[in-house]
Amino acid sequence: VTGFAMILFTCMIGQLATQVNASHCMLDYINTYFAVFTFYTAMAIEFSGLMHVSYFIQKCVGWAAGKPIQSNEPPMSALQASFFWFRVVLSAAVLGFSLAVTLEGLFTGNTTMWDGVPNAVAVILFFLLMSVVGLLEGMQIAFFAVAKLKKSERGRAPFALKTCELLFRGDGHNLPGFMIGRQLCVVSCFFIIARVTSLNVEPGNGNNIFGVSDAAQTFFNMGFLGAVITTILGSITWQLVASAFPLAFLSNPLVYVFLRICLFLEATGIASGAWVLAAVHKRVAGFQRDEVYIGTAEEREAKDLGDQKEEAHPLAKLPGFTTMPEALAKLMSQDPSVKEFVRSMSANNIDVGDLNLQNEEQV
Repeated sequence: VTGFAMILFTCMIGQLATQVNASHCMLDYINTYFAVFTFYTAMAIEFSGLMHVSYFIQKCVGWAAGKPIQSNEPPMSALQASFFWFRVVLSAAVLGFSLAVTLEGLFTGNTTMWDGVPNAVAVILFFLLMSVVGLLEGMQIAFFAVAKLKKSERGRAPFALKTCELLFRGDGHNLPGFMIGRQLCVVSCFFIIARVTSLNVEPGNGNNIFGVSDAAQTFFNMGFLGAVITTILGSITWQLVASAFPLAFLSNPLVYVFLRICLFLEATGIASGAWVLAAVHKRVAGFQRDEVYIGTAEEREAKDLGDQKEEAHPLAKLPGFTTMPEALAKLMSQDPSVKEFVRSMSANNIDVGDLNLQNEEQV
Protein backbone atom coordinates (compact mmCIF):
# COMPACT_ATOMS: atom_id res chain seq x y z
CA VAL A 1 0.00 0.00 0.00
CA THR A 2 2.80 2.40 0.92
CA GLY A 3 4.57 1.76 -2.42
CA PHE A 4 1.38 2.32 -4.40
CA ALA A 5 0.67 5.58 -2.54
CA MET A 6 4.22 6.73 -3.25
CA ILE A 7 3.75 5.99 -6.97
CA LEU A 8 0.60 8.15 -7.11
CA PHE A 9 2.20 10.92 -5.06
CA THR A 10 5.34 10.96 -7.22
CA CYS A 11 3.35 10.95 -10.45
CA MET A 12 0.72 13.59 -9.69
CA ILE A 13 2.79 16.06 -7.67
CA GLY A 14 6.19 15.69 -9.24
CA GLN A 15 5.48 14.92 -12.89
CA LEU A 16 2.00 14.75 -14.35
CA ALA A 17 0.72 18.26 -13.67
CA THR A 18 3.59 19.83 -15.57
CA GLN A 19 3.55 17.23 -18.35
CA VAL A 20 -0.17 17.80 -19.00
CA ASN A 21 0.45 21.52 -19.53
CA ALA A 22 3.68 21.09 -21.46
CA SER A 23 2.04 18.72 -23.96
CA HIS A 24 -0.04 21.59 -25.41
CA CYS A 25 1.76 24.72 -24.13
CA MET A 26 5.37 23.97 -25.07
CA LEU A 27 6.33 27.53 -25.97
CA ASP A 28 5.04 29.11 -22.77
CA TYR A 29 6.42 26.26 -20.69
CA ILE A 30 10.02 26.75 -21.84
CA ASN A 31 9.76 30.54 -21.66
CA THR A 32 11.29 30.68 -18.17
CA TYR A 33 14.74 31.14 -16.68
CA PHE A 34 14.37 27.81 -14.91
CA ALA A 35 13.97 26.09 -18.29
CA VAL A 36 17.22 27.70 -19.42
CA PHE A 37 18.94 26.61 -16.20
CA THR A 38 17.65 23.07 -16.65
CA PHE A 39 18.86 22.99 -20.25
CA TYR A 40 22.40 24.04 -19.39
CA THR A 41 22.50 21.63 -16.45
CA ALA A 42 21.47 18.78 -18.75
CA MET A 43 24.07 19.84 -21.34
CA ALA A 44 26.78 19.82 -18.66
CA ILE A 45 25.83 16.26 -17.68
CA GLU A 46 25.78 15.24 -21.35
CA PHE A 47 29.24 16.76 -21.83
CA SER A 48 30.63 14.42 -19.17
CA GLY A 49 30.14 11.57 -21.64
CA LEU A 50 28.79 9.08 -19.10
CA MET A 51 25.83 8.29 -21.38
CA HIS A 52 27.57 8.68 -24.75
CA VAL A 53 27.24 5.02 -25.66
CA SER A 54 23.60 5.90 -26.38
CA TYR A 55 24.76 7.86 -29.43
CA PHE A 56 26.65 4.83 -30.68
CA ILE A 57 23.57 2.61 -30.29
CA GLN A 58 21.50 5.21 -32.15
CA LYS A 59 24.02 5.23 -35.01
CA CYS A 60 24.00 1.43 -35.12
CA VAL A 61 20.21 1.39 -35.41
CA GLY A 62 20.43 3.92 -38.25
CA TRP A 63 23.07 1.89 -40.07
CA ALA A 64 21.06 -1.32 -39.62
CA ALA A 65 17.95 0.39 -41.01
CA GLY A 66 19.90 1.75 -43.96
CA LYS A 67 19.17 5.32 -42.85
CA PRO A 68 22.29 6.91 -41.34
CA ILE A 69 21.59 9.61 -38.75
CA GLN A 70 21.52 13.07 -40.33
CA SER A 71 22.82 16.02 -38.31
CA ASN A 72 22.44 19.76 -38.84
CA GLU A 73 25.74 20.37 -37.05
CA PRO A 74 28.94 20.92 -39.08
CA PRO A 75 31.28 17.93 -39.43
CA MET A 76 33.45 17.31 -36.36
CA SER A 77 37.13 18.14 -36.49
CA ALA A 78 39.69 15.44 -35.76
CA LEU A 79 40.01 16.64 -32.17
CA GLN A 80 36.26 16.77 -31.66
CA ALA A 81 35.80 13.31 -33.16
CA SER A 82 38.55 11.88 -30.95
CA PHE A 83 36.98 13.41 -27.84
CA PHE A 84 33.54 12.14 -28.86
CA TRP A 85 34.64 8.54 -29.43
CA PHE A 86 36.74 8.58 -26.26
CA ARG A 87 33.58 9.35 -24.31
CA VAL A 88 31.68 6.65 -26.21
CA VAL A 89 34.30 4.05 -25.24
CA LEU A 90 34.33 5.29 -21.64
CA SER A 91 30.55 5.15 -21.45
CA ALA A 92 30.49 1.66 -22.97
CA ALA A 93 33.01 0.46 -20.37
CA VAL A 94 30.92 1.91 -17.53
CA LEU A 95 27.75 0.32 -18.95
CA GLY A 96 29.44 -3.06 -19.43
CA PHE A 97 30.82 -3.05 -15.89
CA SER A 98 27.43 -2.01 -14.47
CA LEU A 99 25.71 -4.85 -16.34
CA ALA A 100 28.30 -7.39 -15.18
CA VAL A 101 27.93 -6.42 -11.51
CA THR A 102 24.12 -6.29 -11.65
CA LEU A 103 23.72 -9.61 -13.48
CA GLU A 104 26.15 -11.27 -11.06
CA GLY A 105 24.01 -10.04 -8.21
CA LEU A 106 20.84 -11.26 -9.92
CA PHE A 107 22.14 -14.75 -10.70
CA THR A 108 23.47 -15.19 -7.17
CA GLY A 109 20.33 -13.81 -5.52
CA ASN A 110 22.12 -10.87 -3.92
CA THR A 111 19.59 -8.16 -4.80
CA THR A 112 16.61 -6.68 -2.99
CA MET A 113 14.23 -8.71 -5.18
CA TRP A 114 11.31 -10.21 -3.25
CA ASP A 115 11.92 -13.57 -1.60
CA GLY A 116 10.54 -16.50 -3.52
CA VAL A 117 11.21 -15.07 -6.98
CA PRO A 118 13.65 -17.37 -8.84
CA ASN A 119 16.87 -15.74 -10.01
CA ALA A 120 16.19 -16.60 -13.66
CA VAL A 121 12.75 -14.97 -13.43
CA ALA A 122 14.32 -11.86 -11.90
CA VAL A 123 16.72 -11.57 -14.85
CA ILE A 124 13.89 -11.99 -17.38
CA LEU A 125 11.75 -9.47 -15.49
CA PHE A 126 14.63 -7.02 -15.48
CA PHE A 127 15.06 -6.97 -19.26
CA LEU A 128 11.29 -7.14 -19.91
CA LEU A 129 10.54 -4.10 -17.76
CA MET A 130 13.50 -2.24 -19.27
CA SER A 131 12.01 -2.81 -22.72
CA VAL A 132 8.58 -1.61 -21.61
CA VAL A 133 10.04 1.56 -20.08
CA GLY A 134 12.16 2.16 -23.17
CA LEU A 135 9.17 1.78 -25.48
CA LEU A 136 7.15 4.26 -23.41
CA GLU A 137 10.03 6.74 -23.34
CA GLY A 138 10.40 6.50 -27.10
CA MET A 139 6.64 6.89 -27.61
CA GLN A 140 6.69 10.19 -25.74
CA ILE A 141 9.44 11.58 -27.99
CA ALA A 142 7.83 10.30 -31.20
CA PHE A 143 4.42 11.73 -30.25
CA PHE A 144 5.84 15.19 -29.66
CA ALA A 145 7.84 14.96 -32.88
CA VAL A 146 4.67 14.49 -34.96
CA ALA A 147 2.39 16.69 -32.85
CA LYS A 148 2.96 19.77 -35.03
CA LEU A 149 2.94 17.94 -38.37
CA LYS A 150 0.09 18.02 -40.84
CA LYS A 151 -1.99 14.88 -41.20
CA SER A 152 -0.55 14.32 -44.65
CA GLU A 153 2.98 14.28 -43.21
CA ARG A 154 2.35 11.56 -40.62
CA GLY A 155 3.21 8.69 -42.94
CA ARG A 156 1.11 5.97 -44.52
CA ALA A 157 1.86 3.00 -42.28
CA PRO A 158 -1.45 1.60 -40.95
CA PHE A 159 -0.47 1.57 -37.28
CA ALA A 160 1.20 4.99 -37.49
CA LEU A 161 -2.04 6.43 -38.91
CA LYS A 162 -4.18 4.65 -36.31
CA THR A 163 -1.92 5.85 -33.51
CA CYS A 164 -1.98 9.48 -34.68
CA GLU A 165 -5.73 9.42 -35.26
CA LEU A 166 -6.33 8.18 -31.71
CA LEU A 167 -3.73 10.46 -30.15
CA PHE A 168 -4.83 13.73 -31.79
CA ARG A 169 -8.56 13.03 -31.95
CA GLY A 170 -10.82 16.02 -31.21
CA ASP A 171 -9.14 18.72 -29.14
CA GLY A 172 -6.02 16.64 -28.57
CA HIS A 173 -7.13 15.57 -25.08
CA ASN A 174 -5.60 12.12 -25.55
CA LEU A 175 -2.03 13.46 -25.72
CA PRO A 176 -1.94 14.67 -22.10
CA GLY A 177 -4.11 11.66 -21.23
CA PHE A 178 -1.38 9.42 -22.61
CA MET A 179 1.20 11.31 -20.56
CA ILE A 180 -0.73 10.45 -17.39
CA GLY A 181 -1.14 6.76 -18.21
CA ARG A 182 2.42 6.53 -19.47
CA GLN A 183 3.87 8.00 -16.30
CA LEU A 184 1.90 5.57 -14.15
CA CYS A 185 3.40 2.70 -16.15
CA VAL A 186 6.94 4.08 -16.10
CA VAL A 187 7.03 4.86 -12.39
CA SER A 188 5.54 1.46 -11.55
CA CYS A 189 8.17 -0.28 -13.68
CA PHE A 190 10.99 1.76 -12.15
CA PHE A 191 9.90 0.86 -8.62
CA ILE A 192 10.18 -2.83 -9.55
CA ILE A 193 13.42 -2.34 -11.52
CA ALA A 194 14.93 -0.60 -8.50
CA ARG A 195 14.31 -3.71 -6.42
CA VAL A 196 15.70 -5.95 -9.14
CA THR A 197 18.92 -3.96 -9.67
CA SER A 198 19.71 -2.85 -6.10
CA LEU A 199 22.39 -5.07 -4.58
CA ASN A 200 21.99 -6.42 -1.07
CA VAL A 201 25.44 -7.68 -0.11
CA GLU A 202 26.69 -7.13 3.42
CA PRO A 203 30.30 -5.86 3.20
CA GLY A 204 32.83 -7.68 5.36
CA ASN A 205 31.28 -11.15 5.08
CA GLY A 206 33.47 -12.32 2.21
CA ASN A 207 30.59 -12.34 -0.32
CA ASN A 208 31.48 -9.12 -2.16
CA ILE A 209 30.70 -9.07 -5.89
CA PHE A 210 33.83 -10.08 -7.86
CA GLY A 211 35.78 -9.96 -4.58
CA VAL A 212 35.97 -6.17 -4.49
CA SER A 213 36.85 -4.23 -1.37
CA ASP A 214 34.24 -3.44 1.26
CA ALA A 215 34.28 0.23 0.25
CA ALA A 216 33.60 -0.69 -3.38
CA GLN A 217 30.80 -3.05 -2.32
CA THR A 218 29.23 -0.29 -0.25
CA PHE A 219 29.25 1.88 -3.38
CA PHE A 220 27.66 -0.91 -5.42
CA ASN A 221 24.87 -1.22 -2.85
CA MET A 222 23.88 2.43 -3.36
CA GLY A 223 22.21 1.56 -6.67
CA PHE A 224 24.17 3.87 -8.96
CA LEU A 225 25.11 1.02 -11.31
CA GLY A 226 21.46 0.10 -11.79
CA ALA A 227 20.67 3.76 -12.46
CA VAL A 228 23.30 3.84 -15.22
CA ILE A 229 21.80 0.76 -16.88
CA THR A 230 18.20 1.97 -16.76
CA THR A 231 19.12 5.45 -17.94
CA ILE A 232 21.06 4.23 -20.98
CA LEU A 233 19.23 1.06 -21.99
CA GLY A 234 15.79 1.90 -20.64
CA SER A 235 15.49 5.56 -21.53
CA ILE A 236 18.04 7.60 -23.50
CA THR A 237 18.75 5.09 -26.26
CA TRP A 238 15.05 4.62 -27.04
CA GLN A 239 14.50 8.38 -26.99
CA LEU A 240 17.37 9.00 -29.42
CA VAL A 241 16.11 6.35 -31.84
CA ALA A 242 12.54 7.70 -31.64
CA SER A 243 13.73 11.26 -32.25
CA ALA A 244 15.62 10.16 -35.37
CA PHE A 245 12.86 7.91 -36.77
CA PRO A 246 9.54 9.06 -35.22
CA LEU A 247 7.29 7.78 -38.02
CA ALA A 248 9.05 4.43 -38.19
CA PHE A 249 8.76 4.17 -34.41
CA LEU A 250 5.01 4.83 -34.56
CA SER A 251 4.62 2.10 -37.17
CA ASN A 252 5.34 -0.51 -34.48
CA PRO A 253 2.03 -2.22 -33.51
CA LEU A 254 3.17 -2.31 -29.87
CA VAL A 255 3.07 1.49 -29.81
CA TYR A 256 -0.65 1.45 -30.56
CA VAL A 257 -1.24 -1.30 -27.99
CA PHE A 258 0.57 0.58 -25.21
CA LEU A 259 -1.17 3.82 -26.18
CA ARG A 260 -4.49 2.06 -25.57
CA ILE A 261 -3.22 0.72 -22.23
CA CYS A 262 -2.05 4.17 -21.11
CA LEU A 263 -5.35 5.79 -22.08
CA PHE A 264 -7.21 3.07 -20.17
CA LEU A 265 -5.14 3.75 -17.04
CA GLU A 266 -5.89 7.46 -17.35
CA ALA A 267 -9.60 6.75 -17.87
CA THR A 268 -9.78 4.89 -14.55
CA GLY A 269 -9.37 8.26 -12.85
CA ILE A 270 -6.74 7.01 -10.46
CA ALA A 271 -4.52 10.00 -11.27
CA SER A 272 -7.19 12.55 -12.19
CA GLY A 273 -5.84 14.88 -9.52
CA ALA A 274 -3.14 15.75 -12.05
CA TRP A 275 -5.76 17.51 -14.22
CA VAL A 276 -6.76 19.73 -11.30
CA LEU A 277 -3.16 20.58 -10.45
CA ALA A 278 -2.43 21.25 -14.11
CA ALA A 279 -5.44 23.58 -14.44
CA VAL A 280 -4.32 25.59 -11.40
CA HIS A 281 -0.76 25.75 -12.68
CA LYS A 282 -1.93 26.84 -16.14
CA ARG A 283 -4.12 29.61 -14.76
CA VAL A 284 -1.42 30.94 -12.41
CA ALA A 285 1.33 30.83 -15.04
CA GLY A 286 -0.89 32.18 -17.87
CA PHE A 287 -0.06 29.34 -20.23
CA GLN A 288 -1.68 29.27 -23.68
CA ARG A 289 -1.72 26.60 -26.34
CA ASP A 290 1.01 26.74 -28.97
CA GLU A 291 -1.55 27.27 -31.72
CA VAL A 292 -2.30 30.73 -30.28
CA TYR A 293 1.23 31.81 -31.20
CA ILE A 294 2.15 29.77 -34.28
CA GLY A 295 -1.16 28.44 -35.56
CA THR A 296 -1.67 24.88 -36.74
CA ALA A 297 0.56 23.18 -39.30
CA GLU A 298 -2.13 23.70 -41.94
CA GLU A 299 -2.42 27.41 -41.09
CA ARG A 300 1.33 27.88 -41.31
CA GLU A 301 1.40 26.20 -44.72
CA ALA A 302 -1.51 28.32 -45.97
CA LYS A 303 0.33 31.51 -45.03
CA ASP A 304 3.68 30.21 -46.33
CA LEU A 305 5.11 30.20 -42.83
CA GLY A 306 6.71 26.78 -42.80
CA ASP A 307 8.62 25.50 -39.81
CA GLN A 308 11.96 25.91 -41.58
CA LYS A 309 11.62 29.65 -42.02
CA GLU A 310 13.24 31.88 -39.41
CA GLU A 311 10.83 34.80 -39.68
CA ALA A 312 8.74 35.47 -36.59
CA HIS A 313 5.12 34.45 -36.75
CA PRO A 314 2.83 37.48 -36.50
CA LEU A 315 0.53 35.79 -34.00
CA ALA A 316 2.07 36.93 -30.72
CA LYS A 317 0.73 38.26 -27.44
CA LEU A 318 -1.26 41.45 -27.84
CA PRO A 319 0.35 44.79 -26.91
CA GLY A 320 -1.00 45.95 -23.57
CA PHE A 321 -1.67 42.38 -22.34
CA THR A 322 0.69 40.00 -20.52
CA THR A 323 -1.32 37.08 -21.95
CA MET A 324 -4.05 36.85 -24.53
CA PRO A 325 -7.53 36.63 -22.95
CA GLU A 326 -8.99 33.13 -23.26
CA ALA A 327 -12.28 34.47 -24.62
CA LEU A 328 -10.42 36.22 -27.44
CA ALA A 329 -8.36 33.10 -28.21
CA LYS A 330 -11.59 31.10 -28.47
CA LEU A 331 -13.18 33.71 -30.73
CA MET A 332 -10.09 33.66 -32.96
CA SER A 333 -10.40 29.90 -33.38
CA GLN A 334 -14.03 30.30 -34.45
CA ASP A 335 -13.78 33.38 -36.69
CA PRO A 336 -10.84 33.64 -39.17
CA SER A 337 -11.46 37.38 -39.67
CA VAL A 338 -10.93 38.03 -35.96
CA LYS A 339 -7.72 35.99 -36.03
CA GLU A 340 -6.41 38.00 -39.00
CA PHE A 341 -7.32 41.28 -37.27
CA VAL A 342 -5.44 40.27 -34.10
CA ARG A 343 -2.43 39.20 -36.15
CA SER A 344 -2.30 42.58 -37.88
CA MET A 345 -2.47 44.37 -34.51
CA SER A 346 0.37 42.27 -33.14
CA ALA A 347 2.49 42.67 -36.27
CA ASN A 348 2.06 46.46 -36.31
CA ASN A 349 2.41 46.73 -32.51
CA ILE A 350 -0.90 48.62 -32.23
CA ASP A 351 -1.74 49.44 -28.63
CA VAL A 352 -5.26 48.56 -27.51
CA GLY A 353 -5.71 52.00 -25.91
CA ASP A 354 -4.87 53.76 -29.18
CA LEU A 355 -7.35 51.51 -31.00
CA ASN A 356 -10.13 52.41 -28.57
CA LEU A 357 -9.33 56.13 -29.01
CA GLN A 358 -9.56 55.80 -32.81
CA ASN A 359 -12.95 54.11 -32.52
CA GLU A 360 -14.27 56.92 -30.26
CA GLU A 361 -13.10 59.57 -32.74
CA GLN A 362 -14.89 57.76 -35.59
CA VAL A 363 -18.10 57.75 -33.53
